[in-house]
Amino acid sequence: MPVKIRLQRHGKKGKPYYWIVAADARATRDGKYLEKLGAYNPNTNPATIELDVDGAVKWLQNGAQPTDTAKALLSYKGALLKNHLAGGVRKGALTEEQAEKKFAAWLEEKAGKVDAKKEGLTKAEAEAKAKAFEAEKAANEARIAAAAPVVEEEVAEEAPAEDVKATNEEE
Repeated sequence: MPVKIRLQRHGKKGKPYYWIVAADARATRDGKYLEKLGAYNPNTNPATIELDVDGAVKWLQNGAQPTDTAKALLSYKGALLKNHLAGGVRKGALTEEQAEKKFAAWLEEKAGKVDAKKEGLTKAEAEAKAKAFEAEKAANEARIAAAAPVVEEEVAEEAPAEDVKATNEEE
């Protein structure tokens, strides 16, 4: 029985939500599966991925083939790296401690990158809000300025005309 690690679509129209599953290759996309390995929500920024890394590595070691998208998700969460390091341990190139240390260092680096992206997104959102507020403030001031001086100019124009008439009568 050929096993695939693939995505199973859930959610409503226009708002997909996927389960990452190990399933028989002959089963339908949203049909029967052998084990649920995690979930993927592309609607958030950055996308939310929950994955049982050890379960995914177990399936990969047993010969499961990931689809292209599932492979990208497994790579992003480090399941493919952990599988690669486990292969090195089996061959004797690494010890278990060295493999765990490398994987932990990779996870730390990846978490730093994700946090930097989240920070950048919140900073960009705050800058966009500030620009929108300044633009709205400028538009309001321009609207107020356009409405208010018209009344003052009419009053100012009438007053000098009366002064001119009064000075002409005195002469």
